[in-house]
Amino acid sequence: MPFSVQLTDDAERDLEELCDYIERRDTPGRADHVLEQLEKVFDNLSAHPHRGNYPKELLEVGIREYREVFFKPYRVIYQVMENEVYVLLIADGRRDMQTLLQRRLLGA
Repeated sequence: MPFSVQLTDDAERDLEELCDYIERRDTPGRADHVLEQLEKVFDNLSAHPHRGNYPKELLEVGIREYREVFFKPYRVIYQVMENEVYVLLIADGRRDMQTLLQRRLLGA
């Protein structure tokens, strides 16, 4: 049975900001391509939610409740709860992920 994939408000905002940024700075159509690829990531999460790795920044502090998958350079951080997958963060992996994860997921 497929899992339901839900984007949190923060993740939806991440996706919108990412697409807007790509549209302004990259070749025409690139934002659409990235969006299509991320939608495939979400479809894969629906079928195989436990396939992602634990984010190394969180693993270093002993946190194993979140997972991540990649559409390089983008990282999709999510949490599996019962039959639901909650996408919490979509970010360019070249950012300061330690700070971003602490602020977004740990409220630090």
